[in-house]
Amino acid sequence: MTPLTPPPIDYAAVAPLLIVLGAACVSVLLEAFLPRHQRWPAQVALSVVAIVVAGVTLGVYAGDAPAQGVITLGSTMAVDMPTLFLWGTLLVLGFGSLLLIADRSVEPGGAFVASALERASAGAAPGSTTGPSGVDPEHVDRSYGAPGDAPTMQTEVFPFTLFALGGMMAFVAANDLLTMFVALEVLSLPLYLMCGLARRRRLLSQEAAVKYFLLGAFASAFFLYGVALLYGYAGSVRLSAIAEAAVGTDRSDALLFGGLALLVVGLLFKGSVGPFHTWTPDVYQGAPTPATAFMAACTKVAAFGAIARVLYVAFGSTRWEWRGVLWAVAIASMVIGAVLGLTQTDLKRMIAYSSIAHAGFLLLGTMAITQAGTSGTLFYLLAYGFTTIAVFGIISLVRTADGEATHLSQWAGLAKRSPVLAGVMTFLLLALAGIPLTSGFTAKFAVFSAALSDGMAPLVVVALVASAIAAFFYLRVVVLMYFSETPADGPTVSVPGAFTTVAITLGVVVTLLLGVAPTLVLDWAGAGGFTG
Repeated sequence: MTPLTPPPIDYAAVAPLLIVLGAACVSVLLEAFLPRHQRWPAQVALSVVAIVVAGVTLGVYAGDAPAQGVITLGSTMAVDMPTLFLWGTLLVLGFGSLLLIADRSVEPGGAFVASALERASAGAAPGSTTGPSGVDPEHVDRSYGAPGDAPTMQTEVFPFTLFALGGMMAFVAANDLLTMFVALEVLSLPLYLMCGLARRRRLLSQEAAVKYFLLGAFASAFFLYGVALLYGYAGSVRLSAIAEAAVGTDRSDALLFGGLALLVVGLLFKGSVGPFHTWTPDVYQGAPTPATAFMAACTKVAAFGAIARVLYVAFGSTRWEWRGVLWAVAIASMVIGAVLGLTQTDLKRMIAYSSIAHAGFLLLGTMAITQAGTSGTLFYLLAYGFTTIAVFGIISLVRTADGEATHLSQWAGLAKRSPVLAGVMTFLLLALAGIPLTSGFTAKFAVFSAALSDGMAPLVVVALVASAIAAFFYLRVVVLMYFSETPADGPTVSVPGAFTTVAITLGVVVTLLLGVAPTLVLDWAGAGGFTG
């Protein structure tokens, strides 16, 4: 019998991914074997150390990485310059999100619970909102630290976060469609669970999780059916093999473009691109705000990293056939996000529609299939991610007795209560609107320039109009904070803990730096192309 030969593995290239996934497995063991009063510090320390060590390992490897990239793990992973940039982006955004997730000061007991049964343990009757004594069980003060006390911070969320982050890293580096599908499920399943674990507004949170799960299952089915059609066309699921078949085969193009259409539907769903966006507003609103920040920043990076790889590597030679369809999708996403964002009265839903509009902008750079398009798209993902994490960090600080104050009317006159918070929020909203001297302006300029140079001038005009419309609902929040009367029963502004303060500060500083000095990051984003 012929002995099996294991595929060559470049461990240095995939070390950051292995570190994150390995830490996720260790995190599960900590959750199983540690006493509950020791879990929070151990899980936070493990998660932070894993992300930092993965980042250092990535930086060391990137300094000597070959410009043409490395294909390893049996040709299932492509570690090229865009992969390294996306991995770095995911790690730094994952670090900021992890700080928001780990914070226990803004929401006493943390924003997450382990399951719906925790309310019953506090004495609540099924279907009720108060315990036998009339006390809301969600407001019961549970101390943390003594071995016999119930934990105030449920730590199941930490392995979920690490597994989702590892799945995202594998997703953007996948060199074949089956690996991409497995990575898609690894990143999605923890997110479904995280959406349903909100300590406040539990029914809304669980409804969001169910919607996300059901629609995500449909999107995964579309993706897998597209993989099957493309395998029937090319005889392989490798991206390079599909590209070779598209150029040199006489088979019917129905399988090729049918498979591409189904595949892209699954990818666009993950990226919150209209009209495949229907889950986004409900999930953003219902999920715990730290989980929303993690989804909004990191999932966008993973989705568009995978979309760019598929379009560049597998379908770059056929772009004139599919570009018209994606033109329509980009226009729909920009219009849906900008117009429906005007009608929202909930701040988290408004940011959700903002993300749909931004997804349309990102498609401009992705469709360009040029070095400038790659550079602009990668830069946009980094800039948008940091701004979004900081925005959701600010939202988590404005609170009423029922939890976060997300209705726009509750933000009236907020500048009088907390000028610093209102000023930071204004700066971040202006960045999302694309005002100069912010990262949002630089990112939009890079993406629009790439699209313009690649012959997409009409699409750029639509994007500029959509940006102007979207600026209105950002400025509406600013006007409410500064020029409206403060209601007598208005919300309070919580003093952020160290973790939330670091996350918000990091987002604000990076948003400013990428606006005034973006050259270094743009150069790194454009250092190389995708390897197939």
